[in-house]
Amino acid sequence: MRSLMNHTLSIACLLLVPLVALHAADGSNKKPSLSAMPIAASVPLTEKKPVTDEHHGVKVVEDYRWLEESSSPAVKAWTDAQNQYSRAWLDARPDRADIEAELTALYAKDTPSHSGIVSRPGRLFALKFQPPKQQRLLVTLTSADDLASEKVVLDPNEIEPKGQVAMDWYVPSPDGKLIAVCLSEHGSEEGTLHFYRTDTGEHLPDRIIRVQYPTGGGSAAWTPDSSAVFYTRYPHAGEKPEADLNFYQQIYFHRLGSPVSNDEYSAGRDFPRIAEIELDTSEDGRWLLASVANGDGGEFAHHIRETKDGAEWRQITRHEDAIKEVTFSHDGSSLYLRSVKDAPCGKVLRLSVTGTLADAEMIVPESDAVIEGITPTAKHLFVSDLIGGPSRIRQLDSDGKNEREVPLPAASGVGVLIEVAGGILFRQTSYVAPSVWMFYDPVTANVRKTALFNTSPVDFSDIEAVRDFAMSKDGTKVPINILRRKGTSLDGSNPTLLYAYGGYGHSIRPVFNFEQRLWFDRGGIYVIANIRGGGEYGEEWHLAGNLTKKQNVFDDFAACAEHLIKQGYTRPDKLAVEGGSNGGLLMGAFLTQHPTHARAVVAHVGLYDMLRVELDPNGAFNVTEFGTVKDPAQFRALHAYSPYHNVTDGTQYPAVFFLAGETDGRVNPAHSRKMTARLQAATSSANPILVRLSSASGHGMGTALSEKIAQRADVLAFLFDQLGMSKVSSP
Repeated sequence: MRSLMNHTLSIACLLLVPLVALHAADGSNKKPSLSAMPIAASVPLTEKKPVTDEHHGVKVVEDYRWLEESSSPAVKAWTDAQNQYSRAWLDARPDRADIEAELTALYAKDTPSHSGIVSRPGRLFALKFQPPKQQRLLVTLTSADDLASEKVVLDPNEIEPKGQVAMDWYVPSPDGKLIAVCLSEHGSEEGTLHFYRTDTGEHLPDRIIRVQYPTGGGSAAWTPDSSAVFYTRYPHAGEKPEADLNFYQQIYFHRLGSPVSNDEYSAGRDFPRIAEIELDTSEDGRWLLASVANGDGGEFAHHIRETKDGAEWRQITRHEDAIKEVTFSHDGSSLYLRSVKDAPCGKVLRLSVTGTLADAEMIVPESDAVIEGITPTAKHLFVSDLIGGPSRIRQLDSDGKNEREVPLPAASGVGVLIEVAGGILFRQTSYVAPSVWMFYDPVTANVRKTALFNTSPVDFSDIEAVRDFAMSKDGTKVPINILRRKGTSLDGSNPTLLYAYGGYGHSIRPVFNFEQRLWFDRGGIYVIANIRGGGEYGEEWHLAGNLTKKQNVFDDFAACAEHLIKQGYTRPDKLAVEGGSNGGLLMGAFLTQHPTHARAVVAHVGLYDMLRVELDPNGAFNVTEFGTVKDPAQFRALHAYSPYHNVTDGTQYPAVFFLAGETDGRVNPAHSRKMTARLQAATSSANPILVRLSSASGHGMGTALSEKIAQRADVLAFLFDQLGMSKVSSP
């Protein structure tokens, strides 16, 4: 689940709209027939079928268990009715079509962007997003300064022009002549490994199924001679019971040109049921590293072996060692380890590639900044830090000596560092300027812009980013980042959208989003909160918001909303909140615990029934983050905040818009179905409770551009309506 996006009309008197304005129930642009889709003028009724469970002596009754049966005709009919109702409501907003047209026009003007860059001898590989193409392309360049050298290796839009085939990930061979690419369909993230020749784009005949699934992801690593790959593999039918087919990820070995049926098992039979494996090799290809996560809670073990035939695996770290990251030195003789053992903000250890953890020496001690990543080069070690949200890069010698800071603009965000041409390439981001790939030369200490940069289709020169802090319920200071027009009056009248995530140690860095121009042009303020559960202040910040301490996350978010109101940025009837996935859970907890704090809530692909989430395949991977109902203390915590179980009949709930994807393998869309039904039955307000269940998307990864635009247009139409927002003149 790792990480997002005054005509108040009573539901009871929803105006009917012409059929030609309606979309299909799955959110596509096909126009349904009259007989297929009559317009609903009131909320569709949902039948109650009570079911009782008992946990540790506590009886729990729910009415909508039947909505979990995705394939049943009754659930399909319910979904069609709800989509029809929501579609009618959304298309009745007078500016809905204009919003989609405006977003489409902005994307058409957007410059191509490059991400996922990998360096190989003589060339760079990158994923290129090039609107209006629906999916990213895989391209090569001779350098980040030579756009003319760009060549397309793979264009998924040519495989399926509607954008229903996506690249989950790719790995170039050591010599850069071949590429292993994981492809999946319909946003499902259920991937098959394919192989291509870099220079010609030739699609090789090898196909390896079940290398990737949303529960544990997937990975591959090449042998030094580029003739074979180690890869992750889920059980095939018949190898495990059906309930276990999306668990027990293991490592196999495939030699190109040989039958997949001859592939050899390498490791993983003793890994956890909820293992998530990531593979990596040393620069010379001699060593193979397997990082094995124990679900999504942040526990890792690491195993290493030589890539030569017959080599044995050796475990070098265990969960209790608190090693978050291991990477090879440039020459492959050593390992660098990022540890949070007795160092919540992180420290860096080094040991011989043949040594044990007991032999490791600390070369970078803990500081006030959170160490996020370590990037060794031939002569240096670069450390990426996070300081409550913004980033910092430190340059050190390979032994951790002679530290100096890489010059960056204030409040910048920095992603992965990549070694190229004796220096490092990194993507610099901010809230008010498009991202740019920068090159740092450690010899001259000079940072310069490369040819890989974005220009914006809109101007943000009138927007400023302000850093502030809210005080949470227990006295914890919580950072909030406020994007607003310069000169904004703090008179409580500003429409404000508050966003957060708060889970898995995931940190929210500064990032530019030109879509926000539509929000600012209607007088809106956009706020990002760095609440607990994330990693902005290290492992303690994460652990203070997981398992039985998850309520701190919700308290932090509520405190941020209260702070914005108290400081005069907005007022409850002008405040909206938005979050996705774990942030969708946050939205559910916020609206059930504080129904009067905000006027509108948007929740994407969220978790709401916290007593049954672990029964879903991916839910089991989340037990290390959320807990389990099998543990009495964890059950009490889950039951206390589970949004679905804390909806109260007769409460005046805010307007709520749920969005979910029918092919989502990370969060079961049944959560959104059940929560929608429960809120629609319980609310005593006239505010709409809507759900958008898309058959054209999953959790968000791999979603076609047209579907993303349609979803965002629906969200903005909903928010503009509920907060009474219309375009305002420039200041």
